[in-house]
Amino acid sequence: HIGTLSCSPEIDSINSLTPDSHGGNMDLPDMGPGSITYLPVRTPGARLFIGDAHACQGDGEVCGVAVEYPSLTTIQVDLIKGWTLPWPRLETAEVLMAIGSARPLEDATRIAYRELVLWMEQDYGFDRWDAYMLLSQCGKVRLGNFVDPKYTVGAAINKPYLALP
Repeated sequence: HIGTLSCSPEIDSINSLTPDSHGGNMDLPDMGPGSITYLPVRTPGARLFIGDAHACQGDGEVCGVAVEYPSLTTIQVDLIKGWTLPWPRLETAEVLMAIGSARPLEDATRIAYRELVLWMEQDYGFDRWDAYMLLSQCGKVRLGNFVDPKYTVGAAINKPYLALP
């Protein structure tokens, strides 16, 4: 999977090690073949950065390294105009996942769950409180990196639950 995927933020440069609302070193094992990652684009001519390929990684990458390997990666990039994202999102065949990065870990988790609630409300017709309750009962948390200046959490829901409203 890809550990680092980022769209350049509003400022001229940023350290790719630190994950934030632009993406960065999120280290989410779900960011692999067949997944779709949505990144906020906040500046004209924004640049895309990809790297940190992993053959295998445990949740949290707790000692700071995974099974790192050189990779020739093919990606498809599309610009979705008129869609504003505050934080990165990830979609696989099985789940929707909203991503948050912060310290402490509780803040990263709150960001991720808040963004997933809003995604379910905006794109899947859920009432905000119904989405919140459903995630309390069926949501999943995925720990990305737990070693960088900010921690990364993915809040996810299995796609069959999206047909409920």
